[in-house]
Amino acid sequence: MKDTLMPIAKADEWLKPVNDDIKDRYNRFKIRHEDIKHHAGSLTKFADAYKYFGIHFDKKNNEFTYREWAPEAYSIAIFGDFNDWSRVSHPLQQIGNGVWEIKLPYDQYKKSFVHNSKVKVMVHGANGWLERLPVYISRVGKDPGSINFTGLLWFPERKFSWKGDTFDVKTITTPLIYEAHVGMSAEELRVGTYVEFADNILPRIKKAGYNTVQLMAIAEHPYYGSFGYHVANYFAVSSRSGTPDELKYLVKKAHSMGLAVIMDIVHSHTVKNTNEGISEFDGTVTQYFHEGERGTHPDWDSKLFNYGKTEILQFLLSNIKFWIKEFHFDGFRFDGVSSMLYTHHGVGVTFDTPEKFYRYDVDFDAITYLQLANTLLHGLKKGAISIAEDVSGMPGTSAPISHGGLGFDYRLAMGIPDYWIKTLKEQTDAAWNIESMYYEMLNRKWDVGTIAYAESHDQALVGDKTLAFRLIDKDMYFSMSKDKQSMAVDRGIALHKLIRLFTISLGGNGYLNFMGNEFGHPEWIDFPREGNNFSYQHARRQWSLCDNHKLKYHYLADFDKQMLALVKEFNVLQAESPTMQKYDDWHKTIAFERAGLLFIFNWHINLSPTDYEIPVSKHGEYELVLNSDSPEFGGFDRINADQNFFSMSINNWPTIKIYVPNRTVLVLRAK
Repeated sequence: MKDTLMPIAKADEWLKPVNDDIKDRYNRFKIRHEDIKHHAGSLTKFADAYKYFGIHFDKKNNEFTYREWAPEAYSIAIFGDFNDWSRVSHPLQQIGNGVWEIKLPYDQYKKSFVHNSKVKVMVHGANGWLERLPVYISRVGKDPGSINFTGLLWFPERKFSWKGDTFDVKTITTPLIYEAHVGMSAEELRVGTYVEFADNILPRIKKAGYNTVQLMAIAEHPYYGSFGYHVANYFAVSSRSGTPDELKYLVKKAHSMGLAVIMDIVHSHTVKNTNEGISEFDGTVTQYFHEGERGTHPDWDSKLFNYGKTEILQFLLSNIKFWIKEFHFDGFRFDGVSSMLYTHHGVGVTFDTPEKFYRYDVDFDAITYLQLANTLLHGLKKGAISIAEDVSGMPGTSAPISHGGLGFDYRLAMGIPDYWIKTLKEQTDAAWNIESMYYEMLNRKWDVGTIAYAESHDQALVGDKTLAFRLIDKDMYFSMSKDKQSMAVDRGIALHKLIRLFTISLGGNGYLNFMGNEFGHPEWIDFPREGNNFSYQHARRQWSLCDNHKLKYHYLADFDKQMLALVKEFNVLQAESPTMQKYDDWHKTIAFERAGLLFIFNWHINLSPTDYEIPVSKHGEYELVLNSDSPEFGGFDRINADQNFFSMSINNWPTIKIYVPNRTVLVLRAK
């Protein structure tokens, strides 16, 4: 009998009961993809909606055009600076399929319909007469003295030049990701800009050893404190940090430095606002969203897309193509994938049967959308990076679509940072189970692309703390000077280094760090809002803490740099799975080999065994290549850095003897 198992079910016995479900979702994708190709010619042409809708200059016909999809609207009119804000003088006409259009002859409007002039739309629908922003608007700005945004025409006299941008994202085989928020990248109490980030922060990222920048909060969002997750204008660059061309400058400069740039893209939900955004644009809730409870996220106070509608697929896929083609992004980190995959959004559910992943409460249309999105992305740019933020751990998320997967390159190992926080909050250091820690890092399928991280922005949002602040707490305010002694600081610096190296050496095929956490940025993240008197105190990065070598922060940054250099030199993240060489609960030590390196971690609060026997895979001479106890990393210099170690036979097995100081990691290689 012919084997009809899908590849992901063939590889995992646990998935065999849902093999038919996996087949069904692959067939749904194929049918949808073929239908799109039949009607549009190709998936990439289907995603050209941003070139058709919105406001454009039609050079061939020497006219401006504005088109909008609003099937249930009664009337639409464009107004603004160009017509003295008349809300009735320039109505759009219906041209079929719910599309409205107006054409403005260039010769008549060339002096009024100009770059940076303001525009809005008056839409009459079942919800009344409302002033709106064009859905595909590419630039918005805040009205002076108001919380509302206005559309801005974007017709720069000189088109941005991408000449010389020859960066090839395929060179990034192991993503070492620097997650960053441009607005909070300034040290001053204000919003940082794209140009400042390009000129001041990109060199830091490059010097630190990262090869990929992940930018958050790029699409326009009315509420700054949402961290960019309540998007209003999907085709507009967040105006707080600058212009579209200034963002392009950032991307081009990153590419010139060999850095890939990926974007946090939010297609999982959108802001409810009707002053901005797309909610109820044509007067109905169901234009873009599901109706009733299914159309509203219970925890995010936002609206949820109906991925089954062709127009919504086109809107979102067009958005992907827009950022890739117009801004040269190298991929995306897709936000809120768990919320998209299931109608319960992954909240309060234990995924203990395969049916819960593939059959029950699954949004099949969302799955098809994600498969189409990854197909489009990888078709537009070979080697593009796509990462799923999926807390459910759906098997096959980062498997090829033809195998029954969703087509992502990587998934975030979201359980790892949660594990570290839980461990630090709930257990004393002496109670840590080192073997459990080891297997927690390895809790993944080895053939599944995974991005490991000890902490991201999520772990530091208001009400929580960064790892460094959780470890050191109030002593960060008083004892980070090198002339101050503090056991809390010593412990924090030591464990911060161990946690990060343990995570990167075991947890995945890529690695992520949030801006500033590499040097133990203190406190938490909190954007200006009414509850903090609109303060920027916690919405910035204090780079001077790391730059000031009278303080101890630079120890962590220096270690982080050497850690990244090590994993790159020995290709640790792409190596075969590790082999545990020793586990010793009494001394809280664990040793494992990976990528030709021997990693020795001692997590104990005070025990530092001498002549400590550690089995190795082969006889020979071993040299020290990384020592967290080195004084350059804030350690206590208890290891002779020039000392080599020679194996001997103990119990007929090659073994080295070594002094392993407490709260230290040593990395050796065979010469």
